[in-house]
Amino acid sequence: MHLLLVEDDHLVAQGLCRSLRQEGYSVEHSATVKHALQCLGSGEIELVILDLGLPDGDGSQILKHIKAQKKVIPVVILTARSSIDDKVQGLDMGADDYLAKPFEPAELFARLRVASRRVNQAQSSLLQCGEVTMDTSAHSVTLNDELLSLPRKEYMLLKALLENQGRVQSKQQLENKLYQWGEEVGSNTIEVHIHHLRKKFPSDFIKTLRGIGYVVGKR
Repeated sequence: MHLLLVEDDHLVAQGLCRSLRQEGYSVEHSATVKHALQCLGSGEIELVILDLGLPDGDGSQILKHIKAQKKVIPVVILTARSSIDDKVQGLDMGADDYLAKPFEPAELFARLRVASRRVNQAQSSLLQCGEVTMDTSAHSVTLNDELLSLPRKEYMLLKALLENQGRVQSKQQLENKLYQWGEEVGSNTIEVHIHHLRKKFPSDFIKTLRGIGYVVGKR
């Protein structure tokens, strides 16, 4: 994973960078809020170790930036602030974990592994195509971060299309995913559901290949 270490203590950062690379991480180091935000702007950072006391501001600014971007990037706070109130505040702001200095590297690495697993599990439940995101664990659908309300069959139909982005799904394939064997299905049922879905999404989101089926995403 591509990890960003935000730490202004040079000796601590140097030792951590070396240890993290030995653990298999690709590490980028920042000592300031400004540089950390620049690194996050690259879109390549997958995990963050975050100190709070930085020379040009507070690390909480970085945490707020990550959460505002709605990116699935786990953040483990690593700081000298060790009071319960500090820990509660950090976790309430959206940090995935909080570890006070002094610390044992083995414990930090274990917490990083846990945070990474959580993200992998969360990402596996997300289906995304353009500005449309479906969270199958929460049974939610958003368009441009706006929550949509879909009836059960429309949700199932959209899920079948998103799971097969770029692959055309025939009417029969979609019927098999929406209805149980022996359940009566109207001749134009899929067309009706597609029609209703198209009213809620951009006009070109669901494409029709006449006589073949339907598809979302690039082919």
